[in-house]
Amino acid sequence: MKIIGIIPARYQSSRFPGKPLADICGKPMVWWVYQQSCKVEAFDEVVVATDDERIKNVCKQYAINCLMTDNNHPNHIHRIHQVSTIIESDLYVCINGDEPMLSPDVIKAVIPKHYDPKSLFIAGLMREFEDPAEVIDFAKIKIAVNEANESIYMSRSPIPYPRGSLLFKYNKYVGVECFNRKALDFFNTAKKGVLEIIEDIDHLRFIENGIRIKFSPVLSRSISVDTPKDIEKVRILMQEKLPGEITS
Repeated sequence: MKIIGIIPARYQSSRFPGKPLADICGKPMVWWVYQQSCKVEAFDEVVVATDDERIKNVCKQYAINCLMTDNNHPNHIHRIHQVSTIIESDLYVCINGDEPMLSPDVIKAVIPKHYDPKSLFIAGLMREFEDPAEVIDFAKIKIAVNEANESIYMSRSPIPYPRGSLLFKYNKYVGVECFNRKALDFFNTAKKGVLEIIEDIDHLRFIENGIRIKFSPVLSRSISVDTPKDIEKVRILMQEKLPGEITS
């Protein structure tokens, strides 16, 4: 089974322009994500998918495998889909370029041991929130799942609301996803639903069409860098781990 790791890297982020090139302990953020992804033995190849020459040039400087994609993709899944039309593979694992502390063990947790290649397949990762401030941060996506860890809903608001019980933990979306070509083709042709438009969460396109995403729980200290304020947290945690290897 062929598996490709893809790191989408867009320069024009509305909340943090140039985010993939943000400096973390002397290296651009995309370098850290690429290094961790390359340690996943299951990957036949790892590639950064970008639409910006500045990111391409930095990738070249650091010997990072890079592929130029169109600059008009509305979201990262469309960018992954374009890569799937260029590189043939059984599975495509998307590693968000804004989680530089993801460990190889966490990344590979999204890869299924078995799946039906004739069916649409999509999977993701989630972890429990540790910082209460993250729960009310709209940039951190919350996930409600059933007993089989299948997505029921995803929101920028804290869900579920603790009206009847406090005996639960909020689940945070971790920036790793796994698709087969059928799932990417579906997303590329399906229209945005009402909830996707309201929440501005791409994955709701699957959920609104009755397709549940299997989310595997993982233990991770990874922090998603959504705004400049997040980068300071990451730098502090990275400095604690340097000069040793990042493991979690």
